[in-house]
Amino acid sequence: MADTAPPLVNRLAEGTSPYLQQHKDNPVAWQSWGAEAFEAARESGRPVLLSVGYAACHWCHVMAHESFENAKIAADMNRLFVNIKVDREERPDIDAIYQQALNLLGEQGGWPLTMFLTPDGEPFWGGTYFPPEPRYGRPGFPQILQAIAEVYENDRARVDKNVGAIADALQRISATLPATDISTEVTDTVAEHLLREVDPIEGGIGQAPKFPQCAALKLLWRAWKRRGQEPFRDAVTNTLTRMSQGGIYDHLGGGFARYAVDNRWLVPHFEKMLYDNAQMIELLTWAWQDTGDPLFEQRVRETAAWSLREMIADADGTGGTPSGAFASTLDADSEGEEGKFYVWSAPEIDAVLGADAPFFKEAYDVTPNGNWEGKTILNRSHAPKMRPASEEKFLAACRDKLVQVRARRVWPGWDDKVLADWNGLMIAALARAAPVFNAPEWLEAARRAFAFVTETMTETDRLKHAWRHGRLAHPGLLDDYANMSAAALALAEATGQSAYVTQAEDWVKVLDRYYWDSDSGGYFLTAADTERLIVRTKSAHDNALPAGNGVMAEVLARLYYLSGKAHYRERAEALIAAFSGQIGRNFFPLASLINANEFLRNAVQVVIAGDPAHTRSRDMIAAVHALCLPDRVLQAVAPGETLPEGHPARGKGPAEDGPAAYVCRGTICSLPITSAEELRGALGAGPSL
Repeated sequence: MADTAPPLVNRLAEGTSPYLQQHKDNPVAWQSWGAEAFEAARESGRPVLLSVGYAACHWCHVMAHESFENAKIAADMNRLFVNIKVDREERPDIDAIYQQALNLLGEQGGWPLTMFLTPDGEPFWGGTYFPPEPRYGRPGFPQILQAIAEVYENDRARVDKNVGAIADALQRISATLPATDISTEVTDTVAEHLLREVDPIEGGIGQAPKFPQCAALKLLWRAWKRRGQEPFRDAVTNTLTRMSQGGIYDHLGGGFARYAVDNRWLVPHFEKMLYDNAQMIELLTWAWQDTGDPLFEQRVRETAAWSLREMIADADGTGGTPSGAFASTLDADSEGEEGKFYVWSAPEIDAVLGADAPFFKEAYDVTPNGNWEGKTILNRSHAPKMRPASEEKFLAACRDKLVQVRARRVWPGWDDKVLADWNGLMIAALARAAPVFNAPEWLEAARRAFAFVTETMTETDRLKHAWRHGRLAHPGLLDDYANMSAAALALAEATGQSAYVTQAEDWVKVLDRYYWDSDSGGYFLTAADTERLIVRTKSAHDNALPAGNGVMAEVLARLYYLSGKAHYRERAEALIAAFSGQIGRNFFPLASLINANEFLRNAVQVVIAGDPAHTRSRDMIAAVHALCLPDRVLQAVAPGETLPEGHPARGKGPAEDGPAAYVCRGTICSLPITSAEELRGALGAGPSL
């Protein structure tokens, strides 16, 4: 393989990503993604080795220690390939394409993602984690490197065949199928199929590994609200209870890990992600509104407290000045061991709690031999029901002692980059939960984070995707605009300030100009005026995060109901139609889109007309927030303000003796309602426990 180009050097120190920084001292000559790296591949005649991961990923660390820090393996990588390292959280557009390519090769995706590309970025083979020598039924990484390089050098026809087949398949996947009507009957059928996939004993969808899958659980909760059939409700409450009392939940510090590797939710993959916890706050809030279960309230409060205590990013990396925005992740590993920060031994518990230890150990499954690799992951799965208040108070005091001791351990790594889309999820979750639990500090935190993104992560009215320590990176993606627009509308409802609605409308204008597919409908993940990749991704599939197109369908529908502007409804309908044909092929990843469609069709508009400071207004607004109404649109109209043209309650105002509420379904509104109790009855909140 002829190569007269000067040797490449590791360039990752130039980036802002903590994940890339973790690899800046590797002997591998890592390059950042960009034209320069691919030009080096073309000039040298070498293929590209693309490695994608993220800072909190345990198996990414394992492969780094075993292979990327190994001088001999690194030398082979540098000799045979141009090596590119990508943070999948900074570049989800790149990750999405090559994860899909790996799936087309018949392999399950995941991280670290290891793909082999031509100098034009075209994938021809790949995998995920490879050990440094053959094990786990996988070939060793050095053997893979040599085999791929030989095929690329000596059998280019085979490479070209793979390239062509993958490229054709990627184009077919993105093709739009004929639209179908997502009727209530179709939605019911989807819910029934999904219900059959729920583990009736341990909860969760499918078998291990188990992920939260909040969008799908929302779909089941909506079915319970719509149909009043208890199996839908029980599937969600059992899942939330099992997760909330399982090892996937951090019983000392709050917050949920990314997923569990077992059916019982005992053993987590210990990293904590901002996006999972945002979605869990919202889903647990729904469940609490209907059930009043104190466990759900406690988990919401603890998870919100964790996000404000441990996940506010630094302004400059010194730890002195909080930015106001939310950081991304906490690592699975500390001191090079997965979960070491979180697990306990029985003697450690005894040393901290003394005479109180036996009661705590019984409650939290602490045994001499442990429940995972000789240690104990604290959990209450064996007896998930909340204990009497006096016992819960005692256990809380024990937890406080343990968390103080744990704080002196070496902490997991912290990825403090700020991502606009993940922040949007947490902002919306806190803004929606704050009035439910009377937690104004959550709302204030949401407003601070929103202000940071709009003021610091915006250039010429366009969002940037990532920020860290004063440096912005990467153009905004669909998910950034979608989740931040949803956050804006959540803040508008929680605060009554119309400026948030205006901001959402401005972002929709950007999406419509740069992201909309004018041929087939739906939004592309990337803007038309940004870097061109081998395919322009357009999808409504939920992953760990709700799909941007699913979120936007609800944003557009909500803007229609708030503004009365017909073009928002038309755009929402066109967006849903663009992906509706996929339901017959695979409905499981389309939960957010299906939920948005139900909202568009069945929204209940609640208008509170009158002085918002009046006791009656406050009582009626509180009554609305206390109810789980997934299809609710709440507007407070102060004296002198008017509802938009086309709103069914336009022209209606306060009663003679003070504020009045109106409940509108379709074009029909109720008579004036003048008490919180009457409003609760008029809303017909659906079944509850």
